[in-house]
Amino acid sequence: MVLSDVIAILLALGVALVLRAAVLDHSVHLANIRQSIGHGSLSAAYLALFVSAFVLVARRYGLYRSIPKAASGAHELRMTVQACLNAGLLLCGAMYLAHDVAVSRALVVLLTLSAMIALCSRRAVARRNRSRQYERGLGTRNTVILGTNQISRNLGLQMQREKRLGYLLCGHIHIPGCEHSHSEVSDIQVLGGLDQLGKIVRKHFVDEVVITEHCPIELVIEIITRARELGIDVRAISGYYNDLAPHTGVDYVGTLPLVTLHRSTPRAIAVAFKRAGDIILSFLALIAACPAMLAIAIAVRLESPGPIFYISERIGRRGRVFPCFKFRTMVSNAEQLRKELEEKNERDGVLFKVTNDPRITRLGHFLRKYSLDELPQFYNVLRGEMSLVGPRPPLASEVEKYSLEHLRRLEVPPGLTGLWQVQARQDASFAKYIALDTAYVENWGFWMDLKILLRTAEVVLRGTGT
Repeated sequence: MVLSDVIAILLALGVALVLRAAVLDHSVHLANIRQSIGHGSLSAAYLALFVSAFVLVARRYGLYRSIPKAASGAHELRMTVQACLNAGLLLCGAMYLAHDVAVSRALVVLLTLSAMIALCSRRAVARRNRSRQYERGLGTRNTVILGTNQISRNLGLQMQREKRLGYLLCGHIHIPGCEHSHSEVSDIQVLGGLDQLGKIVRKHFVDEVVITEHCPIELVIEIITRARELGIDVRAISGYYNDLAPHTGVDYVGTLPLVTLHRSTPRAIAVAFKRAGDIILSFLALIAACPAMLAIAIAVRLESPGPIFYISERIGRRGRVFPCFKFRTMVSNAEQLRKELEEKNERDGVLFKVTNDPRITRLGHFLRKYSLDELPQFYNVLRGEMSLVGPRPPLASEVEKYSLEHLRRLEVPPGLTGLWQVQARQDASFAKYIALDTAYVENWGFWMDLKILLRTAEVVLRGTGT
């Protein structure tokens, strides 16, 4: 978001320079505009001051949170305008203190106004796209409410009804000994007691907990300590625990005010770079592979009856279901024939593999050998459902057999390739499969992803797929 704002400000500066040259200097010809732009322009230092001031003020207003602090789009745009005005005033103050009369004041005004329009437009588009993602279940925050009183119920209903808020309610946790002991939520929504917090967080991939009952301060401190160990955020109804959050601003979830008691420090920058790399590389890969994919699609259709693509429901990051695309490499009734082959399964645990699987077509053997059947999954990467590198996406039937520690591999987006694919692809051990995926989840980074991608290219070229 910071990078997008910086780019918007640079574009706004270009517009401001052209407007000043064309309108104020009456330079209507391109050559005159170029000459006028260099006269009275901003130095790099002043531009850096304006950009830095805006970013710092915008962060203070909560505009760079994963879920914006602003309760509405109008509120977010108002804070963006205020941040632009503050940056413009700071720039004017700096030029006044430096007694700098060479820079055009009209240019500063035009820059501020252009930046307002550019930044507000960018944020309006981003908010709209974010809302669409929330409706698809992407980018939402898995939330557990600590409490079962009337406020807890109202907060849960708002999270469930208003998808644009960006929350996915996992359920409620009963807090013993709090002021409101009568439960206002159904038993189905209660996940357990406070003593099961760690298990619930791991099972439901919880991002944050919200305390909605007035509890003893010692208990709240204990909850915060536990949340710090689990790496999740803690918020509470405003006014309950002011001593624990004296300088924290108020956020609104629907109509209910919340304050932050603890905020974890996720690898936001690393995640942003990883996602940017996924978008760029998957887009280029789809363009480069387009002729090959068209030829494969024709060959699949000609070889055997059935659809060109095999679309299976897979489990992605934090247990979200998404359609995974592949070229069909088996006969159309492969799922029904699998039951007859269960006794020949060569893998342990929940994995399934049969050497010389009779369901695979002749073309399918070739596609699998060189992993060409997985080319359509670049589209899943572009959509944000997968990443280039990560644990392979499992089936729902496999996840149902997972134990609690196995769910660790679902804490990152599934990938086209991963550690298991390049180190132990032929290993039948389910324990090895889980160990490598867990190692990736705990240690992933740019260099690890790069090494895995290079090793994957080697594996594909050698044709060691199955």
